[in-house]
Amino acid sequence: MAILLTQSEENYIKAVYALQQHHQASVGTNELAERMDTKASSVTDMIKRLSEKSLIQYEKYKGCELTEEGIRTALKTIRKHRLWETFLVEKLKFGWDEVHDIAEQLEHIQSVKLTDQLDAFLNYPKFDPHGDPIPDQTGAIVQRDQSFLLNELEIGAEGVVIGVADSSASFLRFLDRYKINIGTCIQIKEIYAFDDSRAIEIHGETVNLSAAATQKITVQKQQ
Repeated sequence: MAILLTQSEENYIKAVYALQQHHQASVGTNELAERMDTKASSVTDMIKRLSEKSLIQYEKYKGCELTEEGIRTALKTIRKHRLWETFLVEKLKFGWDEVHDIAEQLEHIQSVKLTDQLDAFLNYPKFDPHGDPIPDQTGAIVQRDQSFLLNELEIGAEGVVIGVADSSASFLRFLDRYKINIGTCIQIKEIYAFDDSRAIEIHGETVNLSAAATQKITVQKQQ
């Protein structure tokens, strides 16, 4: 029998999952409070609720982590979110900087049939418009071949953009200004030791990108 969750509970589970992906360890109360932009006391109350539903394991002073059922629940929500982002960009022609907040609302629709039909309608996409993998019905995620951050490429190397580590609207609009998107080919022309910024060639033009930007762009190297 499916566990009924509120939108807030789903958001917390998704947040714990995301934090665990970053450091593969228990998530602290203060860390989770910062991500959810709320008080530590509110986080503690929520953790206790989710623990009672066997979605989170919590040990005082040591933090929390998702149970197997909690991970499955997080992946279901993530799947819906990324499918809706894909639908909005591919079918309704939203910009990739416009879809996150809308998908945050749509991801809480509970109909499994709707999610599966949406997946089929989109022809079972493996990645969303930001390059993030879309879990399938079982929660399985496609693993990409070896990838690099743009700031890891040496001078002369070429890479194709496959993802971004920052899906905020401001960063995506910044990339749009340089016509950088998923599938864009980039070549490193120069690396400046002073601030680790880079001159890159893109669409036949050379532009400069800061270290803050290049460390948020994921590429696959071209042979």
